[in-house]
Amino acid sequence: MARGSGALMARASAMAVLALVLGTLGAVAWRAGGLGALDATDLAAARFTVAQALVSATLSVAFAVPVARALYRRRFRGRGALIALMGAPFILPAVVAVMGLLAVFGRAGVLSDALAALGLPRISIYGAQGVVLAHVFFNLPLATRLLLHGWQAIPSERFRLAASLGFTPAHTRRHIEAPMLRATLPGAWLAIFLVCLTSFAVALTLGGGPAATTIELAIYQAFRFDFDLGRAASLGLLQVALCTAALMATARIALPQGFGAGLDRAAVLPAHPGRLLKAQDGAAIALAAGFLIVPMAAVLGRGLPALASLPASVWLAAGRSLGVALAATVLTLALALPLALAAAKARHRGFEWAGTLPLVASPLVLGTGLFLLLRPFAAPASLALPVTVLVNAALALPFALRSLLPAARNLHADYDRLATSLSLGGLARLRLLSLPRLARPLGFAAGLSAALSMGDLGVIALFADPAKATLPLQLYALMGAYRMADAAAAASLLMVLSFALFWLFDRAGQHADT
Repeated sequence: MARGSGALMARASAMAVLALVLGTLGAVAWRAGGLGALDATDLAAARFTVAQALVSATLSVAFAVPVARALYRRRFRGRGALIALMGAPFILPAVVAVMGLLAVFGRAGVLSDALAALGLPRISIYGAQGVVLAHVFFNLPLATRLLLHGWQAIPSERFRLAASLGFTPAHTRRHIEAPMLRATLPGAWLAIFLVCLTSFAVALTLGGGPAATTIELAIYQAFRFDFDLGRAASLGLLQVALCTAALMATARIALPQGFGAGLDRAAVLPAHPGRLLKAQDGAAIALAAGFLIVPMAAVLGRGLPALASLPASVWLAAGRSLGVALAATVLTLALALPLALAAAKARHRGFEWAGTLPLVASPLVLGTGLFLLLRPFAAPASLALPVTVLVNAALALPFALRSLLPAARNLHADYDRLATSLSLGGLARLRLLSLPRLARPLGFAAGLSAALSMGDLGVIALFADPAKATLPLQLYALMGAYRMADAAAAASLLMVLSFALFWLFDRAGQHADT
């Protein structure tokens, strides 16, 4: 793009994001009129939201440390596939993950059946324990990937020096691994804490009741059942305040590791890999793999044989979800690409911050604000699908922008002067230079956006009626009606479609880059 047109498109994208986020938050704030509408139940929901996020984030990073250490130290067949699997729960629809966890840990699950066979009482994961379990399932892989990157960033020369000095595993942990963990753990913990603060589908399916209601669930109840817009808006402001505080803490928490640069040599195993150490690493990898794979396999095992018997309403809902996901993906890329190209050239971080802004608002907060803005002009239910597309695109934007920014900065540093000297600009520059060089991250960003949108059960729950339900909402309705065979089949369909969209877009980006 030419400098003028590219900057203009970036400013238009930034203004559109600012208008959506700040406009909806302004509508929420105006309708709330302060926080006076909150009662003791709402404050209890806020306390539970923070408490479960604290516990979930702490358990996720605590369990991730031995798993990431083991994956770094060990080489085995299938290691690359297992590490790739660590990203699967992030794009797995939340309601599908809940189905898998219920199949394993629920009262009629595999674990409860085994306990009953031994004469022990069955267990239940409904309530606070289920919310925490589901959040650990989602975020343990994310924490593991973040910490594994931390281990891989340690120059291998440090481990070679430790081996030459005769370091024991305890010495290695103290002098090499501990500084890396002090730099990496706080950021990983805060990122997961932020994700758990805005969880909705998990709380909707496994929480509920006075003791296990999150702010997101309280917003949904106030909006959908009580139609108390003032209370919903006040809860939305409280949610935004908590997310903003977490984001500000995330921006300040990073600590330097101080390892310096290495020679980019291949990683080496630490000294003294004894049998006990190997057994510990093997147990950590096996437990993590089982915890991640078994619930997903349980959903597919129960649901795939029943796909042919699904009612027509489920297939229609799947079609709507595909349309929403594809439209949201196009809109996300239309916003993310000019923002990434402009942020790579800009000396300030304004474009980058604009693309990150949607993180302070959850789907239900944005949905509440859009309902308040649209209500005087049209029936919000008639705009359910377009609003869902808009909100899903905005919420996927930060992830797409993060995927594009590193490659966009490399593109600017390596080719900007050459392109300028050749007078390559406008659509020609976009077609011949920017798109080919950014094909791989564009494909990844598109796949991630499509998968996240495909499985979203957020704003659509506020607006849609059964005649316009998407597949996640249809799945939730089947679960509520105790049609568990159909629910398992719908969950399998949703899982397959989500992973297929991600794979197709990601694969297309990789092929376009070759």
